[in-house]
Amino acid sequence: MLTLERLRPDHAEALYDFELANRAWFTRTIPDRGDAYFADFPARHAAALADEACHFHVVRDASGTLIGRVNLIDAVDGTAELGYRLAESATGRGYAKAAVAQVCHLAATAYALTALTARTTLDNPASIAVLTHNAFTVTERFTLSGNPALRFHRDLP
Repeated sequence: MLTLERLRPDHAEALYDFELANRAWFTRTIPDRGDAYFADFPARHAAALADEACHFHVVRDASGTLIGRVNLIDAVDGTAELGYRLAESATGRGYAKAAVAQVCHLAATAYALTALTARTTLDNPASIAVLTHNAFTVTERFTLSGNPALRFHRDLP
């Protein structure tokens, strides 16, 4: 069981801890956010809360622990880009598939979006599986930070 929560001011400390604790894990498949991300975290968190073109969410497990985040970025003209990350300790349990399914539902119902895009590198088969499980289809092969990658698309009901 997991819970998806819209990002709030009181998530800042837990989200910072989550990002820092999983930094090395994330950089195995995506570019590192850099030291400035952590040094400027309070300002970044405030900016995320104020950004009306994005829908940021945290993912909590049954115990209430923050185990991930799922975001809809640049929601313009009915489309947004999906991004997500899950703590290393929470992988392999179906949480990412469930969180993405929940945010796809929210995208269509609460945010009135009609389509989502996503991207991941080819060396991230777990992310590819999450996207294909949630009805995303490959639309393009490209290079992301020097690595072969795929772009995905999903129309929303």
